[in-house]
Amino acid sequence: MSRPVAIVGAGQSDYGDFPALTMKDLFAEAYDELVASIDRGYDPADVDAAYVGNLGTGGAQLGLASALCTDYVGLDGIPVERVENACASGGYALVNAVEAVSSGERDVALAAGVEKMRDLSGDRSKYWLGVSGDTEYERLAGMTFAGVYAIMAQRYLAETDADHDHLSMVAVKNHANGAANPHAQFQREIDLETATGAPAVADPLNLYDACPTTDGAACALVVPAEEAAAYTDDPVHVTGYGAASDALALHDRETITSVPAARLAAERAYERAGIGPDDVDVAEVHDCFTIAEVLAYEDLGFAERGRGWELIAEGVTARDGARPVNTSGGLKSKGHPLGATGIGQVVELFEQLRGTAGGRQVEATTGLSHNVGGSGGAATVFVYEVGS
Repeated sequence: MSRPVAIVGAGQSDYGDFPALTMKDLFAEAYDELVASIDRGYDPADVDAAYVGNLGTGGAQLGLASALCTDYVGLDGIPVERVENACASGGYALVNAVEAVSSGERDVALAAGVEKMRDLSGDRSKYWLGVSGDTEYERLAGMTFAGVYAIMAQRYLAETDADHDHLSMVAVKNHANGAANPHAQFQREIDLETATGAPAVADPLNLYDACPTTDGAACALVVPAEEAAAYTDDPVHVTGYGAASDALALHDRETITSVPAARLAAERAYERAGIGPDDVDVAEVHDCFTIAEVLAYEDLGFAERGRGWELIAEGVTARDGARPVNTSGGLKSKGHPLGATGIGQVVELFEQLRGTAGGRQVEATTGLSHNVGGSGGAATVFVYEVGS
């Protein structure tokens, strides 16, 4: 990066089902928490651009959602952009903010995301979740979002020594973490018997293998690293990032037991940061389905191909393990407001690296976020460090 950047504030709304709240209300909750997280020196007039991840689920505000939300919190007159890359919209909003500040084009940029999903019927939600797949060869053939990941899971279980219990262990872990997160949609633990015995969704995936639909918002403030001290004594530095894309349809990819876009994004992030997978202390990964977290272990280099399931079986990714993953509860328990998810991951790592994560706190100086669009059509990976 031409100019090092840091995150000096981050916040999110509660995640869940909020019929009385609008998209603007959720955004304001996240923005207010961001402001409260900044130690000193924040002037809204200094913000000179905003990038807002949003898929527009349900169509409540498809046009100019970014301007709607930023104006509501008093960020008037600045250039704003709605960023849409399906479930990776938040991650790409952060890419835009980081590149704008790093290049010197902007000095203070807001990266944000917001989604209002719970005002739709179940059938309409299925439709919107499916829009990120290949329309011609997947959606029109009747493929659902769960169905795509079920195919990936079937193949993975057939090619490796993993079984469905290992996928259920991901759900158990993430619910335990979500139970300690006051923002999470599901703040309750489950046991393995409950997870394995849930109703089927798409074989081999069941209800507890799938993330929920969620209302929520998240925000992060990006500034030049050299100016971070004006805002806080504890900035979180963005030392590396990568972004990549791939074919939307599974049958057009080189493999369906990996997400090549995520692998490539991770390689780019590690190269920029000058680190490797073994240097990561804590990670937030895109577990829209439990199989997605297991594949992420491998795509991010935490495990060899076909052996990611061993990490969950051995407790490596538990909160008290050697490399905690999804201390927030992940998409599975915290929730998955599509456009906000990538920034919600930032909020968790911002708190973890600053030591303010409360009952979820782990020891970490280097964190990583991994945000995937659809079943892998787009992906971002970021590396964060303190003391850099």
